[in-house]
This record gives sequence, structure tokens and C-alpha cells, in this order.
Amino acid sequence: MSAPVMCPSHPEVHLIEDHRAGDLVCPACGLVVGDRLVDVGTEWRSFSNERSGNDPSRVGAPENTLLSGGDLSTTIAVGFGGSDSDNSLANAQRKSMNNSDRQMTQAMSLIREMGERIHLTKNIQDNAARIFKDVLDSKALRGKNNEAQAAACLYIACRKDGVPRTFKEICAISQVSKKEIGRCFKIIIKNLETNLEQITSADFMSRFCGNLSLPNSIQAAATRIAKRAVEMDLVAGRTPISIAAAAIYMASQASAEKRNAKEIGDVAGAAEITVKQTYKLLYPRAAELFPEDFRFVTAIENLPSS
Repeated sequence: MSAPVMCPSHPEVHLIEDHRAGDLVCPACGLVVGDRLVDVGTEWRSFSNERSGNDPSRVGAPENTLLSGGDLSTTIAVGFGGSDSDNSLANAQRKSMNNSDRQMTQAMSLIREMGERIHLTKNIQDNAARIFKDVLDSKALRGKNNEAQAAACLYIACRKDGVPRTFKEICAISQVSKKEIGRCFKIIIKNLETNLEQITSADFMSRFCGNLSLPNSIQAAATRIAKRAVEMDLVAGRTPISIAAAAIYMASQASAEKRNAKEIGDVAGAAEITVKQTYKLLYPRAAELFPEDFRFVTAIENLPSS
């Protein structure tokens, strides 16, 4: 550790910092104890009533290893009301970028926009951008829609981070079809040899129950119902989403916090009829599916048959 800075003649005196000169000065004798101090504070102040579109920062973005040269080049930004010459310079610079960097920049912007729409963390967005970079370098998706590639990479990043989203959810935040995203997903998995863990209904329980404002006891019961249903082979051919939705429907109907199939289907992204059809597969064996310590408000024999 470095020794504390103090005046040799007056070690007990609190030093004064001269921000303009960048010096530490002893107020007792005027000795300059330290010079060339670095101001670690912000370089400007922002006010809530400021409506200027100008960026007051005099420094660029941090180094980006996903772009050639670490993206340490100068960017010509044109603000609102920029002149024709400013626009011409900005267009010329964009044209001078190589195609890979142009695609990568566009993809990072798309991933950030899509991720923010469904409140994904920056870590997931960064992972999706890295996956896109690997795909771009492999040239496996040459000619495919850039947004479909970005959406597929975001889907994979969510699954890798343990917070999977459905294809419907990813499709809803993009402007490409579910089929196109699915095609890109399959090609990426095949070419990058990416191993993804199998999705289970438990991966969606916390989010679905949270969005339905259901307590932890119902979430635990629904998780147990879904797990037992899979183990007993009652829901063969059904998706994890429909199994999770049906399990939540059964657990809520047996509790005081009842939710109907339409409410659950809207949150899970499944049709009401799909939730009910999957529930019908569980209903005959309901007594074997509930946890032993579950507190029934509605007895099993009084549960709806559909």
C-alpha cells in the first residue's frame, strides 16, 4: 500500500486540494505536497430540465473487442439540425466501415433494443452479442436476415443463462417470424456445436407465477405437479410451457388464489384450450401429483374436470 500523503512539517494538518491546478497544498505553510492529481468525478453535470440532444462527453465508448480494432476509431455523430456537410461526413464514414463491423454494430443495437423490451440483464445481452460474433465469423448464416440471427442469439443466451424465453416471446419483441428465428437457431446450434440444457417446466414456474401474483406455496405445488406428471408419463408430447400452465391451473384451483385457464394462458403464451387439454391429462391422477403438505381450500374431488 502507498503511504498517505502529508506535509512533512505539519503531518496533522488536513491538506487542501486545488482543483484548478491539480495540487495538494498544506494550508499551514503553503507547501505543495502532491501535484498532477486526477479528478475522478464526473466531467459534467446533468439536469433534469435539460432538453439538449448534444452529448457533453468528450470521451468515446469503452473498447469493444467484438469489432475490428477494438472500436477505437473516431465516430462522426450528427445531432439534430446538423448541416449537409455533417451528414455527408457521417455517411462517408458509415460506407467506409467493413461489412462485418457494419453487421456487428447493427446486431448489437438490435440485441440491446430487444433485451430491454423484456428486461434482460446486460450480461445476457453481452453473451448474445458474443454468440452473434461467433456466428458472423463462421459465415454459417450468410444471407440470412440480420434481425432473425440476433433474435436467435438472444434466445440461446437466455437459455445458457438459465432464464429461458419462449420463441413466442422472442418473436414478439422482434419484427421477424417465429419460423425464421427457429431456422437460424437450428443452424447456430449445429455449426457452433453449442450444448444447451433441456428446457423443463420448472424453468418457467417462477416467472409465470410471479406475473400471476401467486404465492410461493402455489409455485412450489405447481412445480411438484409438473415434475410428477412428467415422471409418470402423463403429458407425453406436450411442451414444457403447456405443462407448466396446466400445473399452475391445477394448483391455483385447489387454493384460495384461483386463476382461470385464460389468465394463465395469456401469461404463459399458450392458448386457453391448450391449457385445459393438458390439465385434462393431469386431472385423473391429481391425488398423486400434489405435495403431501399442500393445504387444500378446494378438495381434489371438487376440482373442475376441465
